[in-house]
Amino acid sequence: MTKFKKPLLFALCLLPIAIVAGIFVGLYQLDSYSDEIIAEVVAQLGSTDLLVVIGAVQTVGYALFCGFFGYILAGKIGLWKPIKFEKKNLAITLAISLIGGIAFSLDYWTFGNIIDGIQEATKVGLTTNSVIASVLYGGIIEEVMLRLFFMSLIALVVWKLLFKKYDKENIPTSVFVIANVVAAILFAAGHLPATLVTFGELTPMILLRCFLFNGGFGLVFGWLYRKYGIGYSMIAHVLFHIVSKLIWTVFI
Repeated sequence: MTKFKKPLLFALCLLPIAIVAGIFVGLYQLDSYSDEIIAEVVAQLGSTDLLVVIGAVQTVGYALFCGFFGYILAGKIGLWKPIKFEKKNLAITLAISLIGGIAFSLDYWTFGNIIDGIQEATKVGLTTNSVIASVLYGGIIEEVMLRLFFMSLIALVVWKLLFKKYDKENIPTSVFVIANVVAAILFAAGHLPATLVTFGELTPMILLRCFLFNGGFGLVFGWLYRKYGIGYSMIAHVLFHIVSKLIWTVFI
């Protein structure tokens, strides 16, 4: 049991964040849903409150499962680093976050002028519910799921299948690059259901936008995770959302 103590404590530390994140994800969904979709939700679940509860329960499940097993997997592959922050690494992360947040904010003026619905969705995304959901679910829970768990799992599988002659201390960088790319693709693909709800269809341009932004940023978060640890990828992901939303708040 001793070897599971730290993974369990880490997962339990995520619990309050997951509860709050899940609640605000549900509230944000209600903000963005049309009257027709809300009517369908009420018809199926009986009330919109139940949607929020389901979202919170799901988020807690994701956080506990991926937090616990992600910690273990990261340790097996040499990706786990204690969550502590050094000035140099933090400065690099903050610089990347600022640049990334600015780049993400340009979506409103680039793809937003090409794809109907982006600018309207961006404005809806400036509510309190959206900001909290983005910071806590996007910045924390998604990093636990996609980087700590999935990227570590993929790296472990690739190592054992293709590079098993190398020991843990000498795993080739290519293993982590492959894992990062696959995790980034999964990260982008995971946004497709919400994208479909937002736009009502998945055109080639919408798919390009989804994989360009989410996949590209996923690669950045994965690099930070591999280089400095999960704490830094969380900071970057959180700040991507904060910086972009601050820019939108000021300029639109």
